[in-house]
Amino acid sequence: MNWCFLVSVFLLGFTTAQQIGQYQKERHPLLQWSTCTADRGCEKVNGELTIDANFRWLHDVNGAMSCYSYTTWDERVCNTTETCTNTCALEGAAYDTVYGVKTANDSVSLRFRTNHDFAYNIGSRLFLMESQHRYQMFTLKDNELAFDVNLSTVECGINSALYFVPMDPDGGQARYPTNAAGAEYGTGYCDASCPRSLTFVGGKANVEGWIPSETDEFAGEGRLGSCCPQFSVWNSNAHSFAMSSHVCPNDGPSVCVGGECDYYEAYSEDRGLRKCDMWGCGYNPYRMGSKDFYGKGKKVDTARNFTCVFLCISSVEWYVVLTLRICVSRVVTRWTEDKITQFLIQDGKKFDIPAPTWEGLPQDAGLSRDMCVKQPLVFGERDTMAENGGWSVHNRQLLNQPMVLVMSIGADVSISVTLALVVTRPGLTRSSTLRGISGSTPSTHRTTPRASWAENGAIVFPLRTATRA
Repeated sequence: MNWCFLVSVFLLGFTTAQQIGQYQKERHPLLQWSTCTADRGCEKVNGELTIDANFRWLHDVNGAMSCYSYTTWDERVCNTTETCTNTCALEGAAYDTVYGVKTANDSVSLRFRTNHDFAYNIGSRLFLMESQHRYQMFTLKDNELAFDVNLSTVECGINSALYFVPMDPDGGQARYPTNAAGAEYGTGYCDASCPRSLTFVGGKANVEGWIPSETDEFAGEGRLGSCCPQFSVWNSNAHSFAMSSHVCPNDGPSVCVGGECDYYEAYSEDRGLRKCDMWGCGYNPYRMGSKDFYGKGKKVDTARNFTCVFLCISSVEWYVVLTLRICVSRVVTRWTEDKITQFLIQDGKKFDIPAPTWEGLPQDAGLSRDMCVKQPLVFGERDTMAENGGWSVHNRQLLNQPMVLVMSIGADVSISVTLALVVTRPGLTRSSTLRGISGSTPSTHRTTPRASWAENGAIVFPLRTATRA
């Protein structure tokens, strides 16, 4: 079968509550997409979006006092895992006015910074829904994904992303009985960085052992982290982009505790084997030697709209034809076994992702077993993917099991930027401030209208997947 989406993405962030608040009714923005098969053609599907629970206002279920403010939990509301889990409620989201999330039929637009009455918000992370209470699930094997992007105002230090993670379809409700909010409220997030900055992990408040950040006056870390494999289709801004695969010891979501959640630099010899591979096996054309391929005024000019097509290949010698209505062009793509690659389209012209110029690397662009084995040798890096199981685990975890589609935009906090998460007042949800980047680029945003997803078949705009009959 094939699925079709129209998507615009922006932002990234965190805050979870497992109970449900009463101040803001949750109304998911609607997003239309299509599912396609060779025999039936394409059919439109009425989907929904929900924002990650970590962006929502977390407050006393019986009142308006915030459970978490600045860098700490408020002990006047709760101070233990049990009391915070039972006391704190997750509020509905004002998608447009607070988070800058707007949908129109088969397109969605997300702003990096959104000013509202009492503060401004930075970052959001959205999940595609199958229904009000369940995430839409996708399997990458033999699939394709295409989407239009506008990155002209997404500058250095900002990352717009589209990726897949194997979250629980119900947001963890069945797995964790203490989670009353579920997928409707964006619960259950996990990724390969095993984030400990989540206020709720595994259906429990992450309050015990919480350490306020020394460099960010609005952030902190708890003892618990939320881990799972991750395939990043698109990490990008106006100057660079990359895709990457990240494997973990466990196939699905898991909870880590304390030091076992931590990651180490890729060159470090003390990297533990129990952590997910945060660094992953990736492909970035600039790093591979193509300095003039992508960017403002370059071969693919990011000052203007373009289309990215992602190919997840495992069929042998299988050809697909992609018809792109917007670009009025036809592209024939050859599929070979176990290869993942991308190409871009601008002004109706196809641009293949350039092959590496480094000696010792495969001469084909994209991710493959050979590429992931040879990259650490050529670049003198630790082979963190092999330490976590290698390409065979990648195939099992990221190509052959259902995953949730995530769209986000946020600041790269690894540079000298701090992320501030502030609760303003009841019903307004949590606001964020990002110093440096957000102050200088108040209207930075990214849109991905007309994305396509395909399983073994043809892609047409807006966004679709196709299955070979």
